[in-house]
Parts: sequence; structure tokens; C-alpha cells
Amino acid sequence: MWTRRQFLWVAGAPLLAQSQARPNVVLLVADDLGYGDLSSYGAPDIQTPNIDSLGRDGVRFTQFYANAPECTPTRTALLTGRYQQRVGGLECAIGVDDVGRYDEAEWLANRGELGLPTSEATMAALFKKAGYRTGMFGKWHLGYRDKFRPERHGFDAAFGILGGNADYFTHREDNGREVLFKNGSMIRREGYLTDLFVEEAVAWLRQPGLRRNTPFFLYVPFTAPHTPIQDPDGFDPATGTAPRRQGDRSLYAKMVERMDRRIGAILGEIEQQGAAENTIVIFISDNGADANGRNAPFRGRKSALWEGGIRVPCLIRWPAKLPRGAVCEQVMLTMDLAPTLLAACGIGPPRRGFDGENLLAEVSGAAPRPRRVFWRYKRGENRRKALRDGDVKYINDNGDEFLYDLARDPGEERNLLQADAARAEPYRKQVEAWEREVAAPRLRRFPRG
Repeated sequence: MWTRRQFLWVAGAPLLAQSQARPNVVLLVADDLGYGDLSSYGAPDIQTPNIDSLGRDGVRFTQFYANAPECTPTRTALLTGRYQQRVGGLECAIGVDDVGRYDEAEWLANRGELGLPTSEATMAALFKKAGYRTGMFGKWHLGYRDKFRPERHGFDAAFGILGGNADYFTHREDNGREVLFKNGSMIRREGYLTDLFVEEAVAWLRQPGLRRNTPFFLYVPFTAPHTPIQDPDGFDPATGTAPRRQGDRSLYAKMVERMDRRIGAILGEIEQQGAAENTIVIFISDNGADANGRNAPFRGRKSALWEGGIRVPCLIRWPAKLPRGAVCEQVMLTMDLAPTLLAACGIGPPRRGFDGENLLAEVSGAAPRPRRVFWRYKRGENRRKALRDGDVKYINDNGDEFLYDLARDPGEERNLLQADAARAEPYRKQVEAWEREVAAPRLRRFPRG
């Protein structure tokens, strides 16, 4: 929740907004991109000059975490600024065609309630209420039903796919369902998904209404480089798609580089409009990479709570306010972006508040401060939990416990509990207390036991 210090920062922000134009916000999200999959994060085989430029001209983060090791829960936290557990049922990716993948999610799916309810105040809705134009172009993955779609959550315009992934050329899920939509209607369109998302985003930026000093919030959640691994230039007219090459690192690299070039088109359009100086651009990944990607130097991958599953790249550029070429070591989660960005734009929190924190001061160069943050992941029978308290990290992986000093052991190689198992107890109790605090009201009727 917000501290008095953070509230005062926001309370003063509207006074600043009176003397200068409110900043635009562009939020770019990669899908399953690993910590080590950008040039600026050590990738030896992938060139990402446009994404890297955000760090060169702004701030690059070394301790930024996804709220979860999978898609849907991280996106829930991103848009609401809260732990996804408070919503209920969204602690792992929603399955193809509205399928729940663990007990509570299955229960909600059977009731037609698996998705992000409109009772949750989203970042987009708060921007819209403050007079911003809002657009979303990409992967939604927060509910298939009409009542969960982006237009219900504050977006003036929306284009993309409803589910977690689709063939990049046919835009069909593995069950054959077509999931490409535009402004509430299902559509068909030829083209590679990454290209289509950016074409629509750039067209939206060129609307006359956005060129008359109206601030905007642009959200572009890419599907790349999530599976299927398909060559952006490999379209075969005979099949209407491109072959799928799971495990092909060279094609994975091409997908990331194609996304980078398309991000360059967005940045170029903003520059051409003369808006770059006062536009905040953020790039993150929703979780660590799967077996196709590179999470070095960390252990683990997508779906795990080791660092490789949740520590991700983050770069933020705001020429009008942020230093150039800075490196930020502040521990930060996906859910911190909503309060931080809204504060930067002079917009206060919703009545129910945030779990995320306004870290604008730290992003701007203030010394990092300690954090205590939690994770919980459910899928099938898996129950994974973690806590980071300062530099200490506790993990409970289906009952197996681990404790690490990340300052000395970022690779999580030396389990401190091997020498003293009793050290786990206080951390275990903290996690249990947190679980009680974030329990979702809409799951009160869930038949347990």
C-alpha cells in the first residue's frame, strides 16, 4: 500500500501538470522474453538496438521482477497495480478457449467468471478518466468473454488476440479457434501478428485526436517471442502459415529482432510527431523465457519462481525527466508500474489503493530502498510460493524449501537451509500471513476440501 511519502509525491504532481503538458505513456510488453535475451542484457546472438536505446537514453533495471512466472497473472498485476491473488482464479495462464488450469480457476471457468472483472480498476481506466486517450494492440489474455474484454477496462481502441498465443499467420489457437479481434468484433486479417499489432498502433497514433495535444496511453503487449516459434519471413502460401520450429534458437532470435524493428517504428512515429521528449516509454517482459530463450545468469525458467522465471528486463525512457544511461538497482515488480506511471502523470490512486508502490523517486535516481515482496503460482497440482525480503529470498516449491542470499548468490546455488533448516520458519509464516491478506473475496464460496 502507499506510504505518506508516496501520497505526497502524487498530491504535488497535479501542480506540476499545470505548468507543463502531461506526459504520454507507451507500455511495451514482450511475451516469454528472458533476462538475457536483449543485447543490453548480454545476449550474444540477438541484436535489439531499438529496445536497447530506451536504456541508453533512459534507465535500465537490474532487479525488475514479473509478478508471476506466467502470462495472465503478470498482466493482471500490471493493469491493476495489485497482487493478482486479490482477483482470484488468475494465478496461471488462462487455458485455450477459456479453460481453468487449477481448482479455483476451473470453478470460475465453469461459472463463466474466469477473467478480469470490471470491478477491478485498471491503469487504462484511470488514464481514461483523467482525460487520456487509451489504446491496446496485442495480446489480451485476461478473459475470452465479452464482459472481460479490453474495451470494458478503459481502452478506447483495442486490437489483438484474446488468448495466450496463436499461430502468427493464421491467428488461430491450437484448437482451430480464430482469436483476432478489433474493438469488440472478431475479424480476419492477413499478416504476421507482430507486424499487425504495430501497424494498428501506429495508425492509432496518427489519429487527428491524438495530434491535438491530447495525452495518450498506448499499451502494446506483443505475443513474441512466445511459441509457436515461426519465422517472420517464412510464410508458405501452400499452407497459409510458416513451419513451427520449437527449440530453434535462430528463429527465436529472428522473432525478437522483428519485434525490435517494429518497436523502432513506434518510437519513430512518436519522434516524428515531436512527442518523444515528454513520452514515457517502458519495455518489460511478462515472465522469464521458456526453453527457447536465455535467462542467464539466473537459474530456472518460465513457470518457476527461481530468478530465471521471474527476473526480467525493464527499460524506461522519459527524456524530459529521467537521466540518460542510468542503471537502477531498485527491486521493482510489475505491479509497481501502475502507481509509478500514474504518479508521473499527476493521477492519484483508485479508492481501493495499490499493492504496488510509487517508485518514481527511485527510478529518477534516488537510492534504492528495501522491499518485501511475494509470489504465488498455481497450475494443476503445482503450488509454488516465494518471498524476497531485502536480499534474502525464500522459496517453497511444492513443499520443498530453499533460502538464498541474492546479494552473494544471485544464481541461487547455495541453499542456506541445508545448514540450518529452522531459518525457514519466520519466512514461511510471513508467506502464510500474506496469503490470508490477499485472499480473493470472489472465492469465498469456492468449495474447499
